[in-house]
Amino acid sequence: MFKFRSLLSALVNHTLTQRTKGGLNRFCCIMSETSKDEPAAKLMKRPNEENEDSTEKAQATKRIKVEGVNSEDERKYPKKKVVLLMAYSGKGYYGMQRNPGNSELRTIEDDLVAALVKSGCIPGNHGDDMKKMSFQRCARTDKGVSAAGQVVSLKLWLIEDIVEKINEHLPAQIRVLGFKRVTQGFNSKNNCDARTYSYMLPTVAFSPKDYDTGNIEAFRLESETLSKVNRLFALYKGTHNFHNFTSQKAPNDPSARRYITEMTCGEPFIRNKAEFAVITVRGQSFMLHQIRKMIGLVIAVIKGYAKEDVMERSWGQQKVDVPKAPGLGLVLERVHFDHYNKRFGGDGLHERLEWEREEKAIKAFKEAHIYPTIVETECQEGSMVSWMSTLHIHDFEATAADNKDPKLDNTEEGNVSD
Repeated sequence: MFKFRSLLSALVNHTLTQRTKGGLNRFCCIMSETSKDEPAAKLMKRPNEENEDSTEKAQATKRIKVEGVNSEDERKYPKKKVVLLMAYSGKGYYGMQRNPGNSELRTIEDDLVAALVKSGCIPGNHGDDMKKMSFQRCARTDKGVSAAGQVVSLKLWLIEDIVEKINEHLPAQIRVLGFKRVTQGFNSKNNCDARTYSYMLPTVAFSPKDYDTGNIEAFRLESETLSKVNRLFALYKGTHNFHNFTSQKAPNDPSARRYITEMTCGEPFIRNKAEFAVITVRGQSFMLHQIRKMIGLVIAVIKGYAKEDVMERSWGQQKVDVPKAPGLGLVLERVHFDHYNKRFGGDGLHERLEWEREEKAIKAFKEAHIYPTIVETECQEGSMVSWMSTLHIHDFEATAADNKDPKLDNTEEGNVSD
C-alpha cells in the first residue's frame, strides 16, 4: 500500500513538471516567433501610414529650419514700428492707396510695397496683405495729386542703410526722404492732428470772365485782385459745414463739419513765361474733393460767375452747385503731429515727428519733380483754362434744400482724400 502511494505521488509530480516545462517552452516559442515577425509587420504596414510618418518628420524638420532662420533674422534685424517721410509726383498714378486685385490702376503704394519687399524690409507675403505690417498712410491722395510731405507708418525690419536701399527700387518720381522710430501703437492717420496742402495754379484763373485766355503768358495778377482773393479765402477759417464741398454728405451729417486754420494765396511768380501762384490751406482734416471745391468756388466769385454771398450759403442746409477745380496743382505739403510730439517727443526714447533736417531734400524734390510737372502739364494741356470754360454751366443760386441720404456716404472720416 505504501509503495502504491509513493508510485502515485511520483507519477503526479512528473506530470505537473512536464506541463510546466511545456508551458514555458510554448511561451518562449511565442516570444521568439513574435520577435521574428516584427520585420514582416513593418513590411505589412499600409503605404499611406508610411507617407504620413515621413510627412510629419519632414514638416517638423522644416519648422525647425524656418524657425531658426527667422529667429536669426529677428535678432539681427528686429521688426519695429517706424514712419517714412515720402515725396512723390502723382502724375500717371491713380492716387496713393492700393487697389487690390486691380493691377491696371497703378498707385504710389504699389511701387512702395514692391520696393519694401525687394530691399528686404518686409517678407514677401506682407506685400499681399498690408495689415501684416500694420501699414497706414496719413493722406489718401487722389489721382494725379502729388506730395512733398506724406507720412506712412508700418512695421519693418531695421536693415542697414534702410532709406537708401528702399530708394534703389523706387522710380525717380517717388522718394523716401526720412525715417524715424515711433511707439508701437502709433497710427499715422489717427495720430495726425492737421494736414497742410498747397495748390499751384496759373494766375489767369483769377482773370475776369470776359478775358481772352488764349495766351495765359500775357496775364498778370493785380495786387487788388490778390487782396480780394485772400479776403474770400479767409472766410473759410474756422469750423463750417462743408457738405456742399464733397459728394454724398447730408447737410445734417456731423462729419461734414471741418475745421480750417489757414488759407491764403501767395505772391505770384513766373514759370515758363507764365505767371503762377501757390495757395496754402491747413485744416484738421479734409473730405474727398473738398480743397478743390473750396478753390473752385472762390475762382467762380472772382471771375464774376457767382456773388460773394454764395460762400455763406454753401455752409447752410441748401444745395449749392460748387465747381471743382482741376486736381493737377494739388500737393500734400506736410502733416502735423502736435499731440504726439508733446507726449512722446521729450521722453528720451522717441524723436519728434518734425523734419527740419529733411527740408532741403523736400525743397529739392519739389523743384525737380513736382513744380516742373505742374507747370509743363498746365502749359501743354491747359487744364485750368479748359475747366474755366465750364463755369458758366453751373447754377450758383440755391432754390431748395437737398436732404441727402446719409447711408450713401462712403467717404472715410478723418482721412485726407483730396
